Amino acid sequence: MANLVKEVKTKLAAEISAALEKSQDAGDLSLAEIPEIMLEEPREEAHGDYATNIAMVLAGQAQRAPREIAQLIVDNLADLDLIAQVEVAGPGFINFYLSDQWLYEAVETILEMGDDYGSSHLGQDKKVQIEFVSANPTGPLHIGHSRGAVVGDVLANIMSKVGFDVTKEYYINDAGNQMELLGQSVALRYQELFGAEVELPENSYQGEYIKEIAEKIKNEYGKEHLSKVETENYDFFKEFAYQRLLENIENDLREFGVEFDNWFSERTLHNQGLIKEVIEDLKEDGYLYEREGALWFKSSELGDDKDRVVVKEDGSTTYLAADIAYHQHKYQRGFTEVINVWGADHHGYVERMKAVIEALGYQREMLEVIIVQMVTLLREGKQVSMSKRSGDFVTLQDVVAEVGKDAARYFYIRRSVDSHLEFDLDLAKKESTENPVYYIQYAHARICSILAQPEIKELDLESDFKLNNLTDEAELKLMQQLARFTEELEKSAESRAPHHIARYAYDLAATFHTFYNKCIILGEEELLMLSRVSLVLATKQVLCNVLSILGVSAPESM
Repeated sequence: MANLVKEVKTKLAAEISAALEKSQDAGDLSLAEIPEIMLEEPREEAHGDYATNIAMVLAGQAQRAPREIAQLIVDNLADLDLIAQVEVAGPGFINFYLSDQWLYEAVETILEMGDDYGSSHLGQDKKVQIEFVSANPTGPLHIGHSRGAVVGDVLANIMSKVGFDVTKEYYINDAGNQMELLGQSVALRYQELFGAEVELPENSYQGEYIKEIAEKIKNEYGKEHLSKVETENYDFFKEFAYQRLLENIENDLREFGVEFDNWFSERTLHNQGLIKEVIEDLKEDGYLYEREGALWFKSSELGDDKDRVVVKEDGSTTYLAADIAYHQHKYQRGFTEVINVWGADHHGYVERMKAVIEALGYQREMLEVIIVQMVTLLREGKQVSMSKRSGDFVTLQDVVAEVGKDAARYFYIRRSVDSHLEFDLDLAKKESTENPVYYIQYAHARICSILAQPEIKELDLESDFKLNNLTDEAELKLMQQLARFTEELEKSAESRAPHHIARYAYDLAATFHTFYNKCIILGEEELLMLSRVSLVLATKQVLCNVLSILGVSAPESM
């Protein structure tokens, strides 16, 4: 487990604190306390690798000019191999220029850790549930679901890598009006196959997949279930369609590289009386009241814009009632944090659920909702139309079939979830460096080609050699990029921003391509070849690790 950047910053901070203590012991400074030392990367490379403003922070307390305090710190710093140069700049910043030794050690660490490089204990085994996709099993997954699937899956991979105990869950909305409507839609299409003229309700499901399900029923059962349509008994059709569609959803997600630890059925909440139980609890706690024959949740008292119905006048429960019971069940399973990945149409639902969490007796912060914005598909620069109700929509399967799993996953994750995504199908299929997926995978394939050379295979990489002849700017930049991996993972986990890792993969590939074009490997003297091949091997390892997290393959040839 190694966050190499954090280790360097921790060492620097410790040395700054030690220098301040020396200044106090010598009577040069009088401080009541030494605050946390903050180190930042300067915007300009000329200002060093790290800088701190601690001298300015302490100026009021010490009653000394910031530059004087900064100089005292510099004068009392220990002679470290880590620091190549240090200077006082501007109004009192201290700029640190690191020696290259830590980068050589970073390469050695990567080669030693292998697949484990990037791992850390940040999460401390905290139990986290990430619920995502959770589309109604009433039709195929469309492109909006696809984006949420990749966001949830990659975030789970990132958080697992840095030490969280993550469970990925799909909530199956298999109860309620939409399921009844599914059964009716299939039943009418089934009746139509036997020559009946049917009129589909305006809000029915009308995609081709409904006709295909009806056709399967006809092929399996013939006319056996026609009487059920005539008596408006749609239960058989509902269950038949439900099982087929859920199976298709599972298969589509599996082929897309998304597998869940748990599939939770909404019916469980009804069958086990969990909805009734949680309603009674909320009523007892004073969070529910009756009005106009319905039972209302006092969500407006807990941050929502208005109160919400949980039990209708006819005694049936609302979707909110099921969601309350479902989230209660999540926390009862021991999750200390729940992350829901929802589509843009759920934006107004967030405060409602935060109110629910508080009413259930948990901290609002124990629920985090990630809203994933819409996706627009582009082909030849024009938007591909999509309408779910009419059945004319682009499915996850359609996109994967057209551009491949790797390109689809990367394009869905490459932008922040809070921004609308334009998915350029033509770009995703290009076999050129314009295509970011191709560009990243080509870096790995290029490395495999290098390592396959006979001259490279003959090198004794187990021999005792040093990496300190790697001094070219392109080499140093590549080592710095490799060393950042764990910190990038930790930042992405903490900020719940998986797109940062997609960007990191691209930046790493770009840095490697620059190194490859500038630094010759074959034909150099043996020690330099050994060092550069070690750097190439470390790059290959990190590329494999980051692509694994993204769920994208690492091809050996392109």
